[in-house]
Amino acid sequence: MHSYLNDREPAVSESNPFRVFVTHAFEETDDYLRVFEFLESVERFFYLNVSKPENMPEQGGLEALKDELIQQIKQSEAVIIVADVYERQPDLVNYMMDVADANSISMIAVKPFGGMSETAPQVVERVKAHIEWNDRELVDSIKLLARGEDTARWEVVDFPGWNADGEIKDE
Repeated sequence: MHSYLNDREPAVSESNPFRVFVTHAFEETDDYLRVFEFLESVERFFYLNVSKPENMPEQGGLEALKDELIQQIKQSEAVIIVADVYERQPDLVNYMMDVADANSISMIAVKPFGGMSETAPQVVERVKAHIEWNDRELVDSIKLLARGEDTARWEVVDFPGWNADGEIKDE
């Protein structure tokens, strides 16, 4: 018996990675780099970084910057908004969010690293997910919002000295 499903490429593979854009102001900030450190730490999660902070237009002013950002964002399946870029360049990040909205690209806001401040309310009200710095939460949000893949994973907590029936007694 031949199955149609066996002929299809898996939803995500090295040849079909998630296309991710991370907010930037044409420089790699700590939060920008941290997103990729978190994504790299997850096994069998394949992504393509379509954000290119190094592609700063040398001429053309603000319009050239906006055009470059449009090209980068339109390639993505998910836009990740990091707090340190919003704090420095709120107008630019709002523009990136407008581009994502105009192209029906889901947005994920990552809370400020270290928990010393809160995400701007203007960002929270526009995103589909507002998450902590957690590799699993980041990947699960990308999978769900980019391609509708609900991982439905559960955390397993192990309590040494206990099992499903209660405390393990030494006899």
